[in-house]
Amino acid sequence: MTPTAHLVLLLHNHQPIGNFDHVFRQAYEDSYRPFLEVFARFPQIKISLHISGPLMEWLDQHQPGYLDWLASLIREGRIEVIGGPFYEPILAMIPSGDRIGQIRRYTKWLRDRLGTEVRGMWFPERVWEQSFTRDVVDAGIEYTVLDDHHFKSAGLRDDELDGYYLTEDEGRLLAVFPGSERLRYTIPFADPQATIDHMRGLAERRPGAVVVFGDDGEKFGTWPETKKHVYQDRWLERFFEALSANADWLRVATLGEVYDHAPPRGKVYLPDCSYREMTEWALPVARQLELDTLRHELEHDPRWHRIQPFLRGGFWRNFRVKYREADEMYARMMHISRRLQAALQGDPANARLREAQLHLYRGQCNCPYWHGAFGGIYLPHLRHAIYRHLIAADTALEEHSRPSQVWVTAHAEDFNFDGKPEVRVANDQMVAFLSPHEGGILYEWDIREIGLNLGAGITRRPEAYHQKVLQGEHRDNGNCASIHDRVVFKQANLDRHVRYDPYPRKSLMDLFFNPDTILAAVESGEAVLVGDFHAAPYEAAIHANPDRVRVMLSREGTVSGQTIRLTKAVLLSEGSSILEIAYRLENLPPHFACQFAVEFNFAGLPGGAEDRYFVDPFGKRLGHLGSRVELCNTAGLGLIDQWQGIDVRLLMSVPGGIRAFPVETVSQSEGGFELVHQSVAVQPHWLVRPDENGQWSVTMRLAADTSLARERRATTPELVHACTSG
Repeated sequence: MTPTAHLVLLLHNHQPIGNFDHVFRQAYEDSYRPFLEVFARFPQIKISLHISGPLMEWLDQHQPGYLDWLASLIREGRIEVIGGPFYEPILAMIPSGDRIGQIRRYTKWLRDRLGTEVRGMWFPERVWEQSFTRDVVDAGIEYTVLDDHHFKSAGLRDDELDGYYLTEDEGRLLAVFPGSERLRYTIPFADPQATIDHMRGLAERRPGAVVVFGDDGEKFGTWPETKKHVYQDRWLERFFEALSANADWLRVATLGEVYDHAPPRGKVYLPDCSYREMTEWALPVARQLELDTLRHELEHDPRWHRIQPFLRGGFWRNFRVKYREADEMYARMMHISRRLQAALQGDPANARLREAQLHLYRGQCNCPYWHGAFGGIYLPHLRHAIYRHLIAADTALEEHSRPSQVWVTAHAEDFNFDGKPEVRVANDQMVAFLSPHEGGILYEWDIREIGLNLGAGITRRPEAYHQKVLQGEHRDNGNCASIHDRVVFKQANLDRHVRYDPYPRKSLMDLFFNPDTILAAVESGEAVLVGDFHAAPYEAAIHANPDRVRVMLSREGTVSGQTIRLTKAVLLSEGSSILEIAYRLENLPPHFACQFAVEFNFAGLPGGAEDRYFVDPFGKRLGHLGSRVELCNTAGLGLIDQWQGIDVRLLMSVPGGIRAFPVETVSQSEGGFELVHQSVAVQPHWLVRPDENGQWSVTMRLAADTSLARERRATTPELVHACTSG
């Protein structure tokens, strides 16, 4: 019998750059391998399959037999491999040339390794803008899948979404399939018969209907409770059995087969969009909560099904507004991409530049650039993996363009596209970015030797899901359910850890407190700030000598109603791994009585491990890096991470107090709500006593010693690679 409905099963298997090896391995054992084992027993079933580049490279290295097996199923016509940008960047966050380059690079890799021609593409996170059509088609792609939410946002009705459409930009045509949100929630969570019944209804209403399920392969074993549900309780077998039993009217086809044999339903232009949940996560928190409240108020209204298609969420690019940390990564990536593109035009075959391009592409992996039901930007190991590759690309570019092995430079530019200049200070050992217009802060500090940005922390801010944490809501009956429907606390008393920062968790943050301020008040955010320097604009000037550069930052402001002047200078010399930082306070009244603190935040140095610890100036251990430390009358503090091979020392010319504490976020991941160590806040502080001229000054040395990493690299290179990749 001629089939009267077509079902396309498109699985998207992905692990991000920088994810832990054990996570790759567990997902392979729980999802990727068992799915293929069950699938292989049903020869009449076909699927389309997208495996992201980071996961594909891991499989090629650790499970090559799996890829050989995959290649054999491709040759049998059972599996159609879907391509896309190699390292899973969202196309809205990378330049046009990188979009085309990433797609073409992955197409070639898949052809070489699996012997298959790629025609279709997976759109990372289904983030779509109409102008992408041109780049995608120019990269060799013929068709793709987006969510039905895109099509509904363009005005199409449910009964118009059982096929594919053509879309166009500058004369390029691309076929676009709507993926079913309904099936995303029923597969694999509802009984297989629910999918059969849904497809039968479509077939009866419109013979020849095409429905696409396009979603994460990790739903089949890796998501919470799904391994038992999908395999031990035989959901997947029963699903394939049901599809096979209804093969007389329901054909399970690949995207390519439908594209080749079914005509398009028409032409459509889709608005800037993503899947529904993503558009909601992109909203400001207050509007996100308002939308959620509105939905709950109206969902039982008989008019709701008519209203819902017209609801729109936010725009994906605004994640860079919502999270300054995402914007910083994006700006860093764009700066490198522009420089690399210019260098390649003059030297396209240069091996060092091609290596830099590979690092750039890996540094564009999307996962830590946004946040929703998954860890995203709150997962430190993913953020640091991005920076590791961006720092490597930056270093390769510098080595290509500079004949000297030791050098130093500084220049001002609007690096983060906010209309105001930032200052980049760099040498052969490090890169530092300063933001004069927001307190003269040091917001990025890259250590080239180990590819670590010590400034890649997180500022704690409200999230919509914090309402559930503060209310103690718990919703998990142990049954298998969508991640979007689970509320699970991975630790107790998380509500006590929901805190919001009054200023960015960056370094060189200039703070004035009352004289009796203590660690507990600062850590909790209850300490009263009596100065206005921490977020105000500073005047900036760069002084450059052949062997060193100095950035001068100064402003007048008020402290407890008194007008004073603060000047700070940051000096870097060629070949040096030390930032020299000098402070001078002027116009202080004779009886000035305030505590002056300079806050530093050091990210990428995890707490809770005995080989990552504080030391005093004499080398005495003071506890692991998740400890609270409060020292009096000291000249400095050290933070040592033996695993990564870095020793960070802060030394002060004027002894004072130092307090240090962990900065932790309560954030959401696929496993539930959890407390995550983001950075170590270190605050040297002094009770300022002005001299007879109303002045006070201090000099600090901030040093990053990576000799241990260098020694380990010389003896056990594979070990060093492992520690810098995590």
